Amino acid sequence: MPEAPEPTETAAVQHSDFGRRVAARRQELGLTAQDLADRTGASEAYVRYVEEQAAHPASGFALRLAAALDTDVDTLLGGTYTRPPGTADAARTPEFLELSEQECRALLSSHGVGRVAVQLPHGPVVLPVNYTMTSDGSVAFRTRPGSSLSGATGQEVAFEVDRVDDALSEGWSVLVVGVACTVTDPDTAAALVDQAHSEPWAGGERDQWLLVTPRRISGRRIRRATG
Repeated sequence: MPEAPEPTETAAVQHSDFGRRVAARRQELGLTAQDLADRTGASEAYVRYVEEQAAHPASGFALRLAAALDTDVDTLLGGTYTRPPGTADAARTPEFLELSEQECRALLSSHGVGRVAVQLPHGPVVLPVNYTMTSDGSVAFRTRPGSSLSGATGQEVAFEVDRVDDALSEGWSVLVVGVACTVTDPDTAAALVDQAHSEPWAGGERDQWLLVTPRRISGRRIRRATG
């Protein structure tokens, strides 16, 4: 079982991008550090060390980490950041599955990054947003007043979230279709601010909340056929 070396004073403040990605993926899956330790055969202290210090784990442990986190080492290292997903070849025996609404909502989870597609006077646009799922199942996101997305108010829009596993040539996508509306009630807007996982990644003054109440939700999954 890997053990954490004694951290030096310098190492104590040097967090690595690898460790941040490990911690973020673990939290995304709802796992504790002990859960990840159990999955990888390591101690909780070593998992914490990898996440919080400038650690460089051996390739064998990195592979176990990736498997335990249902991802690949390249993703944890950030090697996929500069290229689009889906560059791998198709699986030899792919299986296409339609997802139920319950499965779709589970994949949407509580928050994340998705894409909003809307028809504007100058043509269609598709823009990424940080989103939050509300208690009634609506999609909430922020934008700037006067921006392209603010023009979606009152229109039917499409909201899409997906994930691709290049290592296995598998993936899923969820599509939400509904009418976008601007949140005008100050209390509702304040509650959404409190519920939001983070500020919008794009930064700036984005204080106009939009809600998309689903009229229909659909999803699909591609995986390797079993058996």
